[in-house]
Amino acid sequence: MDTMLLQRPPLEKTATSAAGIAIAICLLFSQNLWISAKDISGITGISPTINYLKEREKIQEEMFEEEILNKYKNYHINEVDKGIKHIRMIKYYNGKPVRINVVEISKGVNENLAVEPAIASSTLAARSKISKIAGRERAIVAINGGYFKPQTGVPLGTLMINGKVYTGPIYDRVAMGIFDNGYDMARVQLRAQVRTNIGELKIDNVNQPRMLAVHTLVYTPEWGEVSPPSPKYGTQLVIENGKLVKMGVEQNRIPKNGFVIVGPEKQLSTIAGARRFELSVKINPEWNGVQHIVSGGPYLVKNGEVFVDMTEQKLTSIGGRNPRTAIGYTKDNNLIMLTADGREGASIGLTLNELAKLMKDLGCVNAMNLDGGGSTVMMIKGQVVNRPAVQGGIPLSHTLMVRKIS
Repeated sequence: MDTMLLQRPPLEKTATSAAGIAIAICLLFSQNLWISAKDISGITGISPTINYLKEREKIQEEMFEEEILNKYKNYHINEVDKGIKHIRMIKYYNGKPVRINVVEISKGVNENLAVEPAIASSTLAARSKISKIAGRERAIVAINGGYFKPQTGVPLGTLMINGKVYTGPIYDRVAMGIFDNGYDMARVQLRAQVRTNIGELKIDNVNQPRMLAVHTLVYTPEWGEVSPPSPKYGTQLVIENGKLVKMGVEQNRIPKNGFVIVGPEKQLSTIAGARRFELSVKINPEWNGVQHIVSGGPYLVKNGEVFVDMTEQKLTSIGGRNPRTAIGYTKDNNLIMLTADGREGASIGLTLNELAKLMKDLGCVNAMNLDGGGSTVMMIKGQVVNRPAVQGGIPLSHTLMVRKIS
């Protein structure tokens, strides 16, 4: 399993005094990990006092400030919100400029920050400007997400929001998992089947465009109102409330409390006589506690080293010098969002190798490329801060955002 999840170190629940709380906090600080009031209570067995909570917040904020000042000392730094810094920089490659925007987020400094993907509409086949998506979600920061089908807006690759898999992986591309206490990054595979009282049917993907006629796919209400056409020699099973209600080659309305299986008639007929149907969708790696997943590719940094697997992830078409969007995280669980403008004299864009080296230089232990080119856009507090070719950015399938939670 190609993962590297930053976990809190185990501590014995032996601290039963104010001094014990202080020791526990210091031990966790020494590991460069952020902790919450709930964590302290769990470690010590008693509720931390207001004074200790304030001291903890003060220390974490001072550490974050010092880290940011040292890392970006030659660039303009703006405080967006508590725990969120926006850095503008111009770097030169072969004597030519590249305009770069970086946002670094510390949830250790501000536990009221949520990092989440957001789709353009209630169904996947839709696109919207970043201003509309970010405004609807009240996002403080938003960047474009992963790849999508331009004609429809359907995300191409793994997308999970609030524990629900909206779309499955393509070519097992790299994705970032977002947890309550950190991040992880790995190439993702789908483990899905429809279980019945007479057997199981393997599902090749969920809510994705068909790639091969022999594939069996499932379409849920998130896909839209109607299933796509059947492949040659294919058929469709409409499942509602766990029961088969229709079988045929034509497109079907997707039940709100069900799904449609689309695939070769030879395979689907093996379960057509079943009385009970249940869809099971899991991913590999088994990320216990993962809340959200956003896909991209290729890798840029893997386990602290530059690693660009463009060919392995079938992304050779995105090489060259282009506008870029990337995400990664540091050893102390700071999230880094980055955009680089391109295709103009004032900013020529980055190659994937240049982007990878930059993300490593910013301290990422793992980082990956997101959709780029015309999709590259970053919005902070309602303002687009980079300069996409289309004013305000093109309509997007989905975004990755940071917002406040109560």
